[in-house]
Amino acid sequence: MRIEKEEKREKNTEIFEKERKESNCYDNVMPLLQMSFCPGECLDFIKKMKEGSAKGIALAEYYYFSGQAEKAVKAVKKYLMSEQEGIRLSACLIYAYANLFLGQTVQTRWALAEIKNDLTVSDGKLVGAKFFIASAAAVLLHLPMPKELPDLRESLEELPVGLRAFAMYVQSHYLYLQKEYAKSLGIVEATLVMMTKEYPIPEIYLHLAAVMDCVNLRQPDQARKHLLAAWKLAKPDDLIEGFGEHHGLLGGMLEAVIKKEWPGDFKRIIAITYQFSDGWRKIHNPATGNDVADNLTTTEFSVAMLAARGWTNQEIGRHMNISPNTVKHYISVILQKLHINHRQELKRYMLQ
Repeated sequence: MRIEKEEKREKNTEIFEKERKESNCYDNVMPLLQMSFCPGECLDFIKKMKEGSAKGIALAEYYYFSGQAEKAVKAVKKYLMSEQEGIRLSACLIYAYANLFLGQTVQTRWALAEIKNDLTVSDGKLVGAKFFIASAAAVLLHLPMPKELPDLRESLEELPVGLRAFAMYVQSHYLYLQKEYAKSLGIVEATLVMMTKEYPIPEIYLHLAAVMDCVNLRQPDQARKHLLAAWKLAKPDDLIEGFGEHHGLLGGMLEAVIKKEWPGDFKRIIAITYQFSDGWRKIHNPATGNDVADNLTTTEFSVAMLAARGWTNQEIGRHMNISPNTVKHYISVILQKLHINHRQELKRYMLQ
């Protein structure tokens, strides 16, 4: 078994290096997202990369996706002014989100502005990367898509497999925001079926997008399957950041599935949620004019999200493994905190 595992790792390393050579200028764009590796061997894979900027960015990605924002910021600082565009774009994206997590919104806004400014440079290089980075920066913060973005279909053709898969996640997330849940889910499932190798980080995010869609389509069993699939990929390498980022959109699935079986990990995810959500609102609310609630606990927010989507107390209770009376109590507290009188008004304060 050990020999087989080692052979598989060596084979994946060879494949990754081959794909990096074939992707030419894209090999420095978010290299960890491009990696196909066995869950549990992420750091070993990074260590085997050739020394250089790409390895430095990959390590910064790992720090971010494993919830180590301070280390991520420290790791990418030296790459923010890199002459290599792929390295610079990647560094800015990581820097933006890691600082968001740390509540350093000035640095986040600076990095987002740098990414947007890069779109105006029409030199014909890294068009796909520019779309990928800029759309990820906008969509995941629920901000308007920059008008300068190139056509999605043309951009996707240029991207290596791992980046293309994550780009499809971004597209599915965009459709989710348009309330096109069935289309979003279709993109996720089609992308996952077409994957010939395992790309853990893009697949984690794709499965989380599917959870969001399934919850809104009232398919809790399917949502559970996708959440567990994401967790199976994430847990061996401690890649838990995405779960914290998406908590508010997962409709109580973390409480329903992860909390009971992995209480320690659940607490860490919730800690990430509080930090990330605080920074997210500081960027999102002023930029969009919306007022997403910032004074609810994570459980209250999950209950409010489901109630805002028309779920009854009985449905919420069954979904989150709590009694209808407990749900009723949560709703009462939520209305009081938001200074509103009816649950129909919750939509104004919830994520879309």
